[in-house]
Amino acid sequence: MSDLVSLPEIERAAERLAGVTVRTPLVPFPGSGDGTALLVKAESLQPIGAFKLRGAYSTIAGLSEEERERGVVTHSSGNHAQAVAYTARELGIPAVLVMPHTTPGVKVDACIALGAEIVYVEPTAEARQETAAKLAAAHGFTLVPPYDDARVIAGQGTVGLEIVQDRPDVDVVLVPVSGGGLIAGVAAAVKALRPEAKVIGVEPELAADARDSMREGRPVAWDAEKTGRTIADALRVQRVGDLPFAHMREHVDGMIAVTEDEIRRTMRRLAREARLIAEPGGAVATAAFLYHRAELPAGTTYVSVLSGGNVDPALFLDVLK
Repeated sequence: MSDLVSLPEIERAAERLAGVTVRTPLVPFPGSGDGTALLVKAESLQPIGAFKLRGAYSTIAGLSEEERERGVVTHSSGNHAQAVAYTARELGIPAVLVMPHTTPGVKVDACIALGAEIVYVEPTAEARQETAAKLAAAHGFTLVPPYDDARVIAGQGTVGLEIVQDRPDVDVVLVPVSGGGLIAGVAAAVKALRPEAKVIGVEPELAADARDSMREGRPVAWDAEKTGRTIADALRVQRVGDLPFAHMREHVDGMIAVTEDEIRRTMRRLAREARLIAEPGGAVATAAFLYHRAELPAGTTYVSVLSGGNVDPALFLDVLK
């Protein structure tokens, strides 16, 4: 498909991000003893604690001077909002963030500390999108979508670019799925550089709309009450975006759903065994390797994307017990 993000677009995003985002390491997870290696792409080490800075910064940095002066608006449950707020502060432009009132306090506090204005809404996709669109129309803000945007996808794709550059022998890449921007970009990069590698999406069983979408061949929506049940607040988006889904159909080889208990156990194991802090949504890809190996494609080198580490301290203490 011609409207899919290309490798040159991802490479241009990487140039814009040089010196801004961290080229995060592939941290070895202690061995399984069967000749396979799991490497964890630690996006929790980004300045805002999540991969979202890649898409937000590369998008906003590409705006015209006039667009920058008018400011930006976005809607997000946390990490993308924080990425837009961080970028806006770095570039000296106004930012308004439309956030569900259910967003964890640790993420809201971080956004306020970065100088952004917060507008709270009900935790539904409709409320978020409509409010952001109205603010953009009323004030001339540029809308920076969290995932359904080619510029954002290209920025997130730099994760995949780095994975293949650092491990050209990678066999399987495991990626969390929320709105689909991360897996769309990662899959586009991985398949362009190493077509034989498999890309697998991972999400909670309690918010498995992307799995259903892949089965149905079209984006399937779950209601907010259903997705709100999962501990993985970053993965509660009710349906994947149209453009991410087009990338998923073209490039993604399968979907895995993990349980709430598997997410908690993986957060604990990442902390104790790999010294990495993962928020629940950030742990799902590693959980797929640890607890669903039989469902994964065969390989010797696996990479799981730890997408973020912005976990509520009280929840993290509870998980570590």
